[in-house]
Amino acid sequence: MATGTEPSPPAPATGVHSTSRAAIPARHLRTDRWWLAPAGTAAGLFAFIVYSTWRAFANADYYHAPYVSPFYSPCLAENCHTMRGGPNWEIFGSWWGLSPALLILIFPLGFRLTCYYYRKAYYRGFWASPPACAVAEPHKKYTGETRFPLILQNIHRYFFYFALLVAGVLTYDTVLTFRDEHYAWGHMGLGTLVFLANIVLIWAYTLSCHSCRHIVGGRLRHFSKHPVRYRLWGWVGKLNERHMLLAWSSLISVAVADFYVFLLASGAIVDPRFF
Repeated sequence: MATGTEPSPPAPATGVHSTSRAAIPARHLRTDRWWLAPAGTAAGLFAFIVYSTWRAFANADYYHAPYVSPFYSPCLAENCHTMRGGPNWEIFGSWWGLSPALLILIFPLGFRLTCYYYRKAYYRGFWASPPACAVAEPHKKYTGETRFPLILQNIHRYFFYFALLVAGVLTYDTVLTFRDEHYAWGHMGLGTLVFLANIVLIWAYTLSCHSCRHIVGGRLRHFSKHPVRYRLWGWVGKLNERHMLLAWSSLISVAVADFYVFLLASGAIVDPRFF
């Protein structure tokens, strides 16, 4: 006779422990230090998040003629330092009282957050989904990017167009670095080289994007009928093979460019001039 106190049956196992999967009691069978890669990824991304958050909310030391921090360009509010010949577009007027960096960083940040490589990086580094190959994830079930909020990753292709605009503005900023502090042309300092390296990496990372590869050569039935697009598709494909390296290199270079401007603007160093 049932008394109502019997223990309820255990819930059916899900995920990698479901009855349809191989019954392996060990969490994994790997003997290498598989955790080093996700731990290093998490540490690197966390360091950049901390640094960029500090610089974005600082609202100071982001302009030292002729250099402007890539975190603050273009400037879309009136509370920016006046940059002679620079990207001062006072679209938001005087009502914006916060750091102007918050108006522009959403676009490169959105592009990187939805990037295919960065998805893999922070999925593994922060969410352990999964932390490494052949290592079970701790989640009971997997829904991928079919539900909110991860379904928003599909807007990556649209952030790509904004990333092109930002890269174009940063290219303009790099051209302006061939001026001196009095805005006279024909000069080059160490900051010019820093900005040149940064913009090359920014463009390489942006053009190596999977969305760019699809836009250039996707949805074609016959490459032979589109030789120009096929050639471009091949070039983008070569860059795409190094997408991970370019993602990290450009992330580091943009932080270095910002920090160099910070050192100049704060008076910590003087920009060495070559001519």
